[in-house]
Amino acid sequence: MKPYSRLTLAFLLLILVVPQVGADEHEDEWNQLNAQVVANYQAGKYGVAAKLAEKQLVLAEKHLPSLVATSLNNLALLYKAQGKYAEAQPLYKRALVIWEKSLGPDHPSVAISLNNLAGLYRAQGKYAEAEPLYKRAIAIDEKALGPDHPDVAIDLGNLAMLYKTQGKYAIAEPLYKRSLAINEKALGPDHPKVAIGLNNLASLYDTQGKYAIAEPLYKRALAIDEKALGPDHPDVAIDLNNLAALYRATDREAEAEKLEKRAAEIEAKER
Repeated sequence: MKPYSRLTLAFLLLILVVPQVGADEHEDEWNQLNAQVVANYQAGKYGVAAKLAEKQLVLAEKHLPSLVATSLNNLALLYKAQGKYAEAQPLYKRALVIWEKSLGPDHPSVAISLNNLAGLYRAQGKYAEAEPLYKRAIAIDEKALGPDHPDVAIDLGNLAMLYKTQGKYAIAEPLYKRSLAINEKALGPDHPKVAIGLNNLASLYDTQGKYAIAEPLYKRALAIDEKALGPDHPDVAIDLNNLAALYRATDREAEAEKLEKRAAEIEAKER
């Protein structure tokens, strides 16, 4: 049987924002394009979405200067999704400069922009360039929003993921733990974002072969998502595959197959 890869729900910061519709015909057109960008992005049609986002950027540059940074970010996100890193990088950088100038260097939107650019560097293996951006994003959000805000949890998860990718597990662990604790406190112990944090922390232990520590975390994440999202939600399939992979790693083939079968049934419903 084809083995399942360990799929960890990652923390992602995206800005596919739909502003309030105004009377201006250009803003209405931008909104219509943006709705199409979002729909195609969510459908995985990144090429189609990118073409629409290119039109969106041209429109913003000509008539809607307040939406140029968002348009740049949308297009960069879509280029990144297609692996077009060289095309995405200058767009993310330009968006960051615009937000820093218009909103100030310590605004939460700047932290989002820093996270996005850092994520691009991480995807390219440019870890030294990504690390200070993630750290600056944490500092901004801690100051602007408070140390226990869910956005800080996202920032911490992003930095932890960077360290995990580099095999720096001892540095990643307390960041994942703090991220999880923030969301448990802010959102409640049964929130789907808590399940994401549990999956991320479990994956860190899993990667190190600490299966006994990882297993109850995966199980708790599965229980949360089943209750909060329903038993047939795609995130439940991810949880099932995560736990199944652990079972296979610990020679529990029958238990793994049972979970994999259920995950496949959920995935089939989504096609």
